[in-house]
Amino acid sequence: MPSTAIGVAVLGATGSIGASTLDLIARHPERYAAVALSAHRSVDALIALCMRHQPRHAVLSGVAEDAHVRKRFAESGFRGELRFGPQALEELARCEDVATVMCAIVGAAGLASTLAAARQGKRVLLANKEALVMAGPLLMHAVRAAGTVLLPIDSEHNAVFQCLPPGEAGTPSLRAVRRVLLTASGGPFRTLPVDRLEQVTPDEACAHPNWVMGRKISVDSATMMNKGLEVIEARWLFDIRAERIEVVIHPQSVVHSLVEYIDGSVLAQLSNPDMRVPIAHALAYPERIESGVAPLDLQRFGQLSFEPPDTRRFPCLQLAYGALDAGGTAPTLLNAANELAVEAFLAGRLRFTAISAVIEEVLGQIPAEAITDLEALIAADAHARRVARAAIARSEARAA
Repeated sequence: MPSTAIGVAVLGATGSIGASTLDLIARHPERYAAVALSAHRSVDALIALCMRHQPRHAVLSGVAEDAHVRKRFAESGFRGELRFGPQALEELARCEDVATVMCAIVGAAGLASTLAAARQGKRVLLANKEALVMAGPLLMHAVRAAGTVLLPIDSEHNAVFQCLPPGEAGTPSLRAVRRVLLTASGGPFRTLPVDRLEQVTPDEACAHPNWVMGRKISVDSATMMNKGLEVIEARWLFDIRAERIEVVIHPQSVVHSLVEYIDGSVLAQLSNPDMRVPIAHALAYPERIESGVAPLDLQRFGQLSFEPPDTRRFPCLQLAYGALDAGGTAPTLLNAANELAVEAFLAGRLRFTAISAVIEEVLGQIPAEAITDLEALIAADAHARRVARAAIARSEARAA
């Protein structure tokens, strides 16, 4: 590691965002070094990454202390520090050789480590949208209190960030903004007849037409829950009211989001659909670095189209807006119910169209409460999961 290289911790290194981040680090070894890598339980994958990138720290957050696993890491040639358990993720944020933290752990599991990195004042690259969905007020308070630089990695929010002028302390300014438009591809079922959605399979839902993503987020794209979560995320990230955040379907996934100003000007960020673009922007901000992504050839596309989302086809989008309007713990309930419903769908236990039904049942059964602290959010998350499990079991029984 060159003495001038910036130490980067990649939380969720074995996922697609982790792979793109490590690709960029490898392209710029004079600027960045992967000093810490984490995985949940993917021992073999993490060993392979450690052999390739030689980090100083490795974490298996979903594995308890295991002498056999520790021996395997040692035999692979890994000479760094190996830690186990979820607490180890938070400990990485306190490491002096970590300056930048890529928060790419999917779901509620990534919340505590994201908060820890923000409180420690690290540069936080936020790919875990659930952290803002569940704990938007808490996370943004931690960011302000520690003077943390928080940069969005979601292609849509990163696009918005790039289209906004800097305000005080380098944060984006929305003083002259009329609205923010988040684009959505529409996923694999944008044109499928609605009456056929009930029969779609997990593999069909995960066959995204434009992006290469993990299975959970691919299903979220198919239901457009990912866009609903992004609306909630944008509300906190940019401190903008929900009625000024709109979703527009853009099947080509070239325009990643747009910002409309009060004078009628509309700025957009365009690029090929490759997550290395927003990651490169966040890594180098306010500078720019090569991402390895091919130049955008607009002539190849010929036409860029936009259309409003069909709420009958995508009920999850409206559920997310409703949870944001309800406030408090409602987005936490929404996220927890969605995680379990998607998990059940991927396991073949729930129909695709039942995902929104489970979420709606959870939101209807549990009243939203004010957010007081992280413990209250964890309790709300657990309550929602209990109710969701019961709803999924009833749905299974009806389908049997």
